[in-house]
Amino acid sequence: MPQPMMATHARRWFAGLLFSTGAVAMPSPPPSVDAFCDTLATRVNGLSAQTCRNAGLHIAGRSVDNRPLLQRDFSETRRGARRILLIGAIHGDEPAASKLVFDWMRRIDAQTQRGVHWRVAPCVNPDGIMAPKPTRTNAHGVDLNRNFPSADWSSQALRYWATRTRSDPRRYPGVGPASEPETRWLVAQIQEFKPDAIVSVHAPYGVLDYDGPREPPRRLGFLHLQQLGFYPGSLGGYAGHNLRLPVLTLELPEANRPPSDIQSAQLWKDLLSWVDRHLPPSSAGLAVTNGR
Repeated sequence: MPQPMMATHARRWFAGLLFSTGAVAMPSPPPSVDAFCDTLATRVNGLSAQTCRNAGLHIAGRSVDNRPLLQRDFSETRRGARRILLIGAIHGDEPAASKLVFDWMRRIDAQTQRGVHWRVAPCVNPDGIMAPKPTRTNAHGVDLNRNFPSADWSSQALRYWATRTRSDPRRYPGVGPASEPETRWLVAQIQEFKPDAIVSVHAPYGVLDYDGPREPPRRLGFLHLQQLGFYPGSLGGYAGHNLRLPVLTLELPEANRPPSDIQSAQLWKDLLSWVDRHLPPSSAGLAVTNGR
């Protein structure tokens, strides 16, 4: 690892160790869901604090800086219900992704049972989105979408970062696979929830990307399929190619401006249509009821 990046990472790693009269300061208390929603609403265009508060989210994990990783299950009690993990804002400078996920949570809440068990995490990089200037990376300066423990991480991730991105700090993959608490949390969600597909919302390329088995959708709403390939440590590489799970990556056209209600509705309709046609009943068995 280049020396400047190593030094920067070390500084960030120990930034929380504040010494006063020889003692290490205790971390500040973690924010509640309501307090986090109040702040998140100031960072995500079109999201109100009340919408976030009313979304039925609970704290399921913590970030580097002790911010909550929020999650909600929309359970389906029928045997064989397909399981879909829906996540947003793995990059903190893409807040429009979080807004779309909140919109879709409202649609899930309003729909009748469809044979799908959703697990939803609308903001999986809270430190990045809450930074004074929102960042792609987490509080350790790690691109979480290059930190997954894909089979090629150890042999390729740091080499790829150094040679192909010229050590771009926005794409730093970390000191090791799954070195970050947010990544480990997502890996644990995949292992425990056993999704039949993963939907990850990003920005700003304006395309639909796809990794993994099964036939990809040719389009979702205004997003047309353009498979971008996968990278060492990416979710597409880890889940799509190593675990053989369909990974649909929606790249919204703008990072800060969410789709309109009409566009959101069409994306949602097309996603459900693809799920109905291409995902067989889940092998995970009877879904556990855990509405919140």
